[in-house]
Amino acid sequence: MDAAVNRPAPPHRSAQPEWSPDWAAVRFIQNATHQLAGSLNVRRTMLRALHVALPYLGDWAMLAFFDGTGVSVLGGDGGRRASEPLKLGRLDPESGLCRIKRVGGTRLHTDLGADPRETLHDLVPDDALCAEAAALDPSGVLAVGLDNGGTTNGVLVTVRGTGRSYTEADVAVAQEFARRVAGALQSAQLYEERSEMADSLEATLRPPELPEFDGVWLAARYRSSQERMDIGGDFYDVFGSSDDFTVVIGDVCGKGIAAAVLTGLARQTVRVAAHFDRSPSSVLAALNDVLRERSSDRFVTAACVRFTRSGDDGGLTGSVAVAGHPPPLLLRADGEVEELAARGTVAGIVRGLSYDEVEFRLGVRDTILLYTDGVDEARGPKGFFGADRLRDLLPPYAGASPATVCAAVEQHVVEHLDGDGHDDIAVVAVRNGG
Repeated sequence: MDAAVNRPAPPHRSAQPEWSPDWAAVRFIQNATHQLAGSLNVRRTMLRALHVALPYLGDWAMLAFFDGTGVSVLGGDGGRRASEPLKLGRLDPESGLCRIKRVGGTRLHTDLGADPRETLHDLVPDDALCAEAAALDPSGVLAVGLDNGGTTNGVLVTVRGTGRSYTEADVAVAQEFARRVAGALQSAQLYEERSEMADSLEATLRPPELPEFDGVWLAARYRSSQERMDIGGDFYDVFGSSDDFTVVIGDVCGKGIAAAVLTGLARQTVRVAAHFDRSPSSVLAALNDVLRERSSDRFVTAACVRFTRSGDDGGLTGSVAVAGHPPPLLLRADGEVEELAARGTVAGIVRGLSYDEVEFRLGVRDTILLYTDGVDEARGPKGFFGADRLRDLLPPYAGASPATVCAAVEQHVVEHLDGDGHDDIAVVAVRNGG
C-alpha cells in the first residue's frame, strides 16, 4: 500500500468496504458491543474501548475524543495503559488528527520509512505517547475516525509492530469497532451533559445553605426521587431578618427540565413578591397570577409562613397561607402536635385567586414543620405514609433541634418505603430558641 492511503468515510454504510469476517472478528465485535453497552461515563468508555482494542487491532492504541473545549487522549499497549485521559487544548488544525476530525474516514500508513515518528506525530498529539508507539518499530499505523450520525467525535489510532501488517479485512473490522465506540462515547457524553445540567438546575431550586437568625434554629432536608435523571420540582426558601422572615416550601406538578424551570420561576416570584408585601396571602396571590399568565398546564402547590417577633415573652407570631399544599404542623414544647387549619387552591390554574391566612404563636422551644407530599404520599408495602403517621411520630422529638426533627422524618419515611420507589422528599423545620 502507499505510505498514506486515504479512505474518507462514505455517506452511506452500504458503500463501506465489503466485510466478510472470520469467526475471530465476529467474536471481537460481539465482545466490543457487550463491553461498551451501558457505560454512561466518557472516561470509563474510553478505558473499556482501549482494553477491547488490544491486542486484536494492534500492539498499541490511542483514543482521541473531541469535545467543546479540546481533546481527551488515552493511549497505551496491552501492559501499559493510562488510567486517566490526557486533557489537551486546541490542536494544530492541519495535523492529521484534526483533518480526520473534520472529514472523518480512515488513514492507513504502511510505508513509514526509517523514522516512523514523523507519521506518528501527525496523529499522536502527546510526545510520551508518540515515543511509546515509535518504540514498537511499527510496520503499520491505522487511524479511523469515530464517525457517528454524520459527525466525527474522535479518532482511533492503532499501531502494529514489525511482522504484523494490516489487511483490508483488518481495516473493515477496525471501522466497525470505531462505529461502536463513537456511539458509546456520544451516549456517555450526552448523559454526562444532561447530568451536569440537572445538577445545575437542581442547585437553583433550594438555597445552598439556610440563613442564620438570632434566637431561631432552622434546618431542612431534601431527598431526590429514585429516578435520578428526572429533575424534581420540590423547592424551599428562607429569607428576611431575625425579626421578620419568611419560609416557603412548594412542589411543581411534574418532573424534568420544564418543571425545574417553572420551579425556579416560582421561587424567584415568591422572593420578588415578598419584597413588596410580605403577607403570605399576597405572596401566594402574586405567585398564582404570574404562573397563570404562562398559560401552562402545570400548577404549583406551596405553603408560605411569615414570622415576626414582638413582645417580651420570646415568642414568634406566625401567619401561614397554603396553595393546595399540606398545611404545616406545630410541635409544641410539651409534645402536643397541631395541624394549622390553612387551606387554599393550587397556584397557576385559576385567575384572580385570594388566599386566607391563619395566625399562630410559636412559643419558646416550639417547632413548626413544613413538608412536601413526598412525605405523606410516600407509598410502601403498608400503603401511604399519611399525615396521621407523621403526626404520631413527632411528639418524642419535642424540644429537639430542627436538624434532628428533619432527619427523623426522612428516616421514618424511608423505612416505611422499604425499598420501594418514591417522589422527592423535602422538609423544613423552624424552632424558636431554647
